[in-house]
Parts: sequence; structure tokens; C-alpha cells
Amino acid sequence: MKPKIGVVVCGFMDDRQFVTNTYIQSIRYSGGLPFILPLIRSDSAIQEYITFCDGFLFCGGGDITPLLFGEEPKNGIGKTDITLDLFQLRLMRAVLSTKKPVFSICRGMQVFNVACGGTIYQDISLQPGRPLNHMQQSYSRAEVSHKIHVEKTSQLRKYIGSRMEVNSFHHQTVGMLGKNLVACAHATDKTIEAIEMPSHPFAIGVQWHPECMYRTSPEMRELFSEFILHTRLRPPASSD
Repeated sequence: MKPKIGVVVCGFMDDRQFVTNTYIQSIRYSGGLPFILPLIRSDSAIQEYITFCDGFLFCGGGDITPLLFGEEPKNGIGKTDITLDLFQLRLMRAVLSTKKPVFSICRGMQVFNVACGGTIYQDISLQPGRPLNHMQQSYSRAEVSHKIHVEKTSQLRKYIGSRMEVNSFHHQTVGMLGKNLVACAHATDKTIEAIEMPSHPFAIGVQWHPECMYRTSPEMRELFSEFILHTRLRPPASSD
């Protein structure tokens, strides 16, 4: 039986909840069975999601409400939706407590960090140093934009190697890391490009969009495959 992967809704558009198709297809081609998890303001719904799914994919989307990581709005902040933010943060914390595999992409990585008590630079212009332009303007989202270096002892390095080129579609970046998280990849401008939780079997967040590179990059296919593999490796839940 294929593992059931909860694909967390990206956001709202004209009163419709949506998930971009590339996330769904990347899970499907990697051997998982994707289920879209809509925003439902109910703790019982979150618990049912947790029980039903074998793994969780947190996708890209808009900005996170700054008050949720202890700040007020600054220049450069984009559109936010606190209802969506609160739902995703609650779900992320619940997922992490179960040790079920969780893979977080772009905004999803930032939700991962904030859920663990970390902060976000509301716009990359507020990040120290001289950051690159991380919002590429290429015709195809599969095209690469900049280089990253992956930390030697990281779990991520086992899947994608030490260096590679990635795409980039974000204007916010991780600031202070959340509790029990480590930065496992950086861009040349020191921007944190990936985080992971070493104490967790598979809890990885990446700032780029591997689902858009799935067809062109063996490393991105490997990353999704490892995520699905870890959902199969989890021991069955106790019946006690």
C-alpha cells in the first residue's frame, strides 16, 4: 500500500483553497499517495489529519504574520493570512510531536522554523550583508538561479550532495533558528537555504522549490524519494 501523504493547502485564491499541481505530481511520481489537507479551524480535524497521514508536505505560499514570531510589520512585508498561519503552525507542531516524516518547501520551511520558535526576515533587504536577488525572473520555474553549499554532517547532504544549483522564488529568509533546528545549507550570500531537525527521523525544510525541478534534477527526485521512503520505514503505531 502506498503511504498517504498530506499535502497542506498553500493558501486561498478567490475564496478557493489551492495546492499547486507540481507538489501533487512530485509525491505521486515518488511513490506516495497525495491527499490535500484543507484549512479547517478545528483541533479535532488536525488530529484526524495526523492519524490518517503517514507523512506531510508543507508547500510554498505567502508571508507569515510577523506577530507570530514576535515582530511587527516592517518595510517589504507581503500579504499575510493569520488564519492560514495559525492552522499551519498548529499542524506543524502536532506533526513534529509524532515523529512522522515532514518535508517543508519555501514558505513551508519558514513555517517549520517559526513553529519551533524561530524568526523570519520579513524582507531579504533586512538581512545583514549583501544578499542576492532570490526572486528569479526566469521563464521556467525549473531553471536554476544560484548555488548552495550543503553542510558536511547533514542528513540533507546524503540525498543531494555537497553543492548544487537551485531555483529561487522568495523574498523572506530564515533569521534566528528555532529550537532543535540546524541550518544545513547556505547560499553564497549566507542565506539559509535548508534546515533540519537532527533528532527527528525526517524533518527537512528547503528554501528553493524542488517540486519544480523534479523532472530535470536527479537530486530533487532523490530528495522526494527519501521523504516517501521514510514514511514507509516508520514503525507501526502502538495499539495500546
